[in-house]
Parts: sequence; C-alpha cells; structure tokens
Amino acid sequence: MTETKKIRTDVDNETFWREVGLDVERHDDLIKGLPPVFESVFLTQKNRPEKISYFDSFIQDLHGKRPKEVYDRKNNGDKVIGAFCAFFPEEFVHATGAVPLVLCGGAEFPIADAEKILPRNTCPLIKSSFGFKISNLCPYFQSADLLVGETTCGGKKKMYELLGEYVPTHTLHLPHKKDEALSRNLWFEEVKKFKGKVEELTGRKVTDEKLLAAIDLANRKRLALARVYNTRKADPVPISGKDVLLVMQLALFDDAERFVKKTNELAEELEARVDRGEGVAAKGAPRVLISGTPMTIPNWKLHDTIEKSGAVVVTEESCTGTRYFTDLVDTSDASSSDDLIRAMAEKYLHINCACFTPNNERPVDVVRLAGEYKADGVVYYVLQFCHEFNTEFAKVERALRAVGIPVIKIETDYSDSDRGQLKTRIETFVEMLKASKASKAASVSKEAGIKASATGS
Repeated sequence: MTETKKIRTDVDNETFWREVGLDVERHDDLIKGLPPVFESVFLTQKNRPEKISYFDSFIQDLHGKRPKEVYDRKNNGDKVIGAFCAFFPEEFVHATGAVPLVLCGGAEFPIADAEKILPRNTCPLIKSSFGFKISNLCPYFQSADLLVGETTCGGKKKMYELLGEYVPTHTLHLPHKKDEALSRNLWFEEVKKFKGKVEELTGRKVTDEKLLAAIDLANRKRLALARVYNTRKADPVPISGKDVLLVMQLALFDDAERFVKKTNELAEELEARVDRGEGVAAKGAPRVLISGTPMTIPNWKLHDTIEKSGAVVVTEESCTGTRYFTDLVDTSDASSSDDLIRAMAEKYLHINCACFTPNNERPVDVVRLAGEYKADGVVYYVLQFCHEFNTEFAKVERALRAVGIPVIKIETDYSDSDRGQLKTRIETFVEMLKASKASKAASVSKEAGIKASATGS
C-alpha cells in the first residue's frame, strides 16, 4: 500500500522556504521590499472595488499560501509545469491534473546573479527569470518539474538552453511566418509533441474527454478576464488599470477554478458600478491604452506613473493583457483528437506577438482596441533590448497617427533609476491629452451653438 505523503500547507513560511531550498537570508531581502511598494502603488488608491481584496491578499502572501498549495500538489503526486510566455498550451497541463504556472521574472533583484552568466545587454525579463532560478529565490521555480520555453526571441531561446542545465526544459518551436500552411502545420506538430511530453512527465493520458474539460476551464478563465476588461470601456472607469494589471498577473499563478470564481465576482461588482456611473477616476479623465511587452510581478511602475499623473489606463495590448484572453479555443467542428489539438494550436497562433513576420495584425489590433476602449492616447511600452517590440513601434506608430491617436514610446527596465525621467515624460504626455480633450470639447460646444443659432433663426 502506497503511503500518502504529508501535506505541508500549515507550516510557517520560513519552514516552507527552507524545505523547498530557498536561500532564505537573501530571500528575506527580496520579499521585505514588496510590502511598501505594494502599499504605495495599490493600497493608497481611493474607492477601489471590494472584490479586489482577494487579489490583494494573494500578493501580500505571494511566496506563502499559493506556492505551498503547489508544493502540496507536488508532494501528493501531481507534476508542476512552469512556462514563460502566453504561447503555453496550458490545456494539456490541466488535462493531466498537473499544475501550470507562468514564471517570468519582473523584478530587478536577481538580475545581478543572471549577469554573471548572461550578457548585460539582454532583456531584463530574460535576466530576471533566469536569475530567480539560479539564485534560489522563488518558491514557484523550486517546485517546477519541467519548464517550457518558446522561440519568441533569440535571447529567450538561448537562455532556455542554459536553464536546462538547472532543471528539465522543453522548448516549443514557434514558427515566425504564421500565415503559411507549412508553418501552421509545424506548430500543430509542436503542440502535439508537447502533449506527449506532458503525458510522459505525468504518466497520465490526455483523453479527449479530459482535454475538452481542460479547454473549457481555460476558456472560462479567458471569458472572466474579458468580462472585467469590458467594464473598462465605461466612462467613468469602474476600476484602475493598476488593479486590472494585478488581476491579469495573478491569472498566471492562481488555481484556475478559484481564479475564475473570484474574477467573475469582481466583474459582477464592476458591472454594477458601471450601471451606477461609479468610477475610480473623474468622468472625462484622459484614457490611455498601453501596448507592448508584458508586465510581470512586481513590474507596476508604468501604470502607477500614468495614473498618478491624472490619466487612467483603460486596456493593455500585451501578453499580460488582451493578447492572453481575446481568442477562445473553438472545438465546435472537432471530431477527433487531432481536431482538438489543431483548434488549440490555431488559438495560440492568434496571439499577435511581435515575434511574427509579417505581423500586420498587431497594428490593426492596437487601433481597434483604442477605438473600443475610447483611448485618448497610447503609451508604447518596451523593455530595454527587446528588439522585436522596439522595431515594431514604427508600424504601430504609423497606424495610430493615421487615425489621429497620439502615442509615446517608453523604453525602460525594472529598476527605479529612471522614475524621475519617466514621471516627467508621462506627465507631459497626459497634459497634452488633457489639452486635446479640452480643445475638442470646446469645438463640439461651439459647433452645437452655431447649429442652435441657425435653427433658432
């Protein structure tokens, strides 16, 4: 008879951290910096929705309750599979009862460790992710049985080679010319191969029944996020951009069923706020769309700067934004196992990442989203040394200028060294948006007056 391993959820955090092999002394230095930043960015906001409290509590025990749950699952026979990108077919992971996590680093703290191995002129997301693993500072990384990478950029795919020296790593070959039949077939085979990898790791078969249930779960998570985002089309906006970013970031960590429940509860509250005309910013406040590279915990400084400058962030065209949830896996025409896998593969190819060439869909997406969310301007966000998104700015800028939407490009990293410069540039941009809105309002008012006079005469 197999003995059931003891569940460890009830142990204190430090005991847990030592058990999973964290460098506890250095980890203390890392984690003690989070509460004051979180308080300054999030808890100082006024009139926040009540249901955001669940997401606050998650962050306030970021390296406690949830990683303990994951470790308990691991101790009781489930595998833990970590990833670094939206191109992660999480449905296979759910279908085998394994735990999916997206592990990208968003902190400056472990970058110095990474730079002992990686070039300094590498994207901070790459360095932070690698640094968290090699420095034993993240309990989520410590539980992972397999890490899943993808060929979205040269820096990441070479980092995955090095990461494989520390933990088993599987890299998905993502085609860069997605519109060609050969490329789509290649991606289908890659996704199918990943299914086999997950089955091999877990020792569990992905049946059609289990896969359909997993697809349904992932789709329900996407729909819950879309429901929250849709409320941001209102004026006034019922929730800050910072709070929605927090929800998006936790979508990558939390238990999926629980996340769906809590996110729908939040959406219900936000919909009621919209009905009442209740918002977190004044009606008519400048509305900003952020487009570009993803933002992972605790990378909150751009949203924070924008919203403390008097604007409100109404949507994010990024992988920690609309790219993650916009399309669902459509199984309506699936009549075989391969049909289900192909439907999944097609859904992921609809993520219009800058890694693709040509990528004409993304500028169209940005313009469309700016219209849907009534954005007054766009902040194009680029992490330093992210050449794909930086280069693609030229096409996005042209598309926005063509429809009269102002845009500013912000290139930054995870440090606070540029906060002053960032604040100055963002404040200037927001003031420009305010002046533009005032001018348009005056023009509309004048035109209405002229029409009224003409009617009266």
